[in-house]
Amino acid sequence: MKAIRCKDWGEPDDLVLDTLPDLVPGPGEAVVDVKAAGVNFPDVLTVQGKYQMRPDLPFTPGNEFAGTVRAVGPGVTAFAPGQAVIGFTRTGAFAEQALAPVDSLLAMPPGMDFDTAAAITLTYGTSYHAVADRGALQPGETMLVLGAAGGVGLAAIEIGKALGARVIAAASSDDKLAVCKAHGADELINYERQDLREAIRAATAGRGPDLIYDPVGGPYSEPALRSIAWRGRHLVVGFAAGEIPRLPWNLMLLKGASVVGVFWGDFTRKEPQAHAAAMQRLTDWMAEGTLRPLVSARYPLADTARALNDMAARKVVGKIVIQP
Repeated sequence: MKAIRCKDWGEPDDLVLDTLPDLVPGPGEAVVDVKAAGVNFPDVLTVQGKYQMRPDLPFTPGNEFAGTVRAVGPGVTAFAPGQAVIGFTRTGAFAEQALAPVDSLLAMPPGMDFDTAAAITLTYGTSYHAVADRGALQPGETMLVLGAAGGVGLAAIEIGKALGARVIAAASSDDKLAVCKAHGADELINYERQDLREAIRAATAGRGPDLIYDPVGGPYSEPALRSIAWRGRHLVVGFAAGEIPRLPWNLMLLKGASVVGVFWGDFTRKEPQAHAAAMQRLTDWMAEGTLRPLVSARYPLADTARALNDMAARKVVGKIVIQP
């Protein structure tokens, strides 16, 4: 089988396309023929050796995929060869075949295509865990989404609207904001040409957002936090801007606010039943048409480096996928 391999820490252009032996499942495992693999910002950090968790070298990057079961290991009865599934694994998705524990697989809902299925696990899973669980967003509250046109940002917008909130989308261009509007955002802020604090004040009549969804970090976190409502919650989802902000703690004191960490990967491992319930709700919403993942570009396996470079350069709107 063909697979993208990371043989040393570096940039996406250092990745190589290799031929490897076909995968063989062990007890409690399945091998899946990958039809589509989702690309996420942590994939860039992982190949650079900058992510929270470092795989052993060499490895195949990518952790989110959809495809058909090729083979199952001893004792596996929940899935059978030929079945369409959605999967999540720590590494291995950017390949023609992926190996995963069967408890990390979900049956694909009827009528869902592979590209869409590969685009929901990490982005929608992260955003649901952040917004509904860690942020406890309530109907009638206001949520500000930074980096709103990215995969997790659009997911947060849709989930916020499904929960009955008013959503303010902040992004770096009017084109990106038009996509946010199409996915349900009520108010739009272009933080490349608007003062973020002033725009938030105007959009909330001076009250501030109850919940801030922040996958960006860098220069945007502090002005957003300074604008938060009394008893507001600031969700720390990631640092796509490349810089981990150093926030003055007195801001939380003055607003009675909370800064809340969101680490979906460990949530799935430490609270598997809660994760399963969340994924069930998400797939139900998708079947109803409440959630509409946007897959904006598709890349062949040989162009994985280009896909990761586009992600790193913040050129991506919604989700992009690799098609082995």
